Amino acid sequence: MSKFTGKSPWVVHFNCNSCNGCDIEFLACLTPLYDAERFGVLHVGNPKHADILVVTGSVNKKNMHVLKNVYDQIPSPKAVVAMGVCAATGGLFADCYNVVGGIDKVIPVDVHVPGCPPKPEAMLDGIVKAVEILKKKTKETETVTEELPVVIVKPKELPAEPAAPATAKESEK
Repeated sequence: MSKFTGKSPWVVHFNCNSCNGCDIEFLACLTPLYDAERFGVLHVGNPKHADILVVTGSVNKKNMHVLKNVYDQIPSPKAVVAMGVCAATGGLFADCYNVVGGIDKVIPVDVHVPGCPPKPEAMLDGIVKAVEILKKKTKETETVTEELPVVIVKPKELPAEPAAPATAKESEK
């Protein structure tokens, strides 16, 4: 379990427009060789269940609204990891007519993992850094509740009941 909220960080992966090099390396992180689950990382398919969004590829004009929609579906606090050069700057595709650039043009990014593609070890380091950032964000958003004073209420002692007059049969005994 992770230390940030008492549960494992759940990660959702979104391929914006990549060549799939980063995607293959990201999926390698989930294999037993690199074993992302040793850090408590669980890969989920639904952004509504995720804590961390991992994005690969550059943003283009057709998928920028989809990326924003996926980002908005993740409950706060959340962290975003940009995997690879394309997610950070647009990379090799930056000069294409339909490419907007890196994902930071559409959503805020917490961690950039450089490389083309980055190694699985670097990806795991990026996710671990995102967990640390998520832990800080969780502490910042927690509301401090004032402790209410504890009042102990003791029941009032009831007055003793007057003794009933003895009946004739009890007095004879």
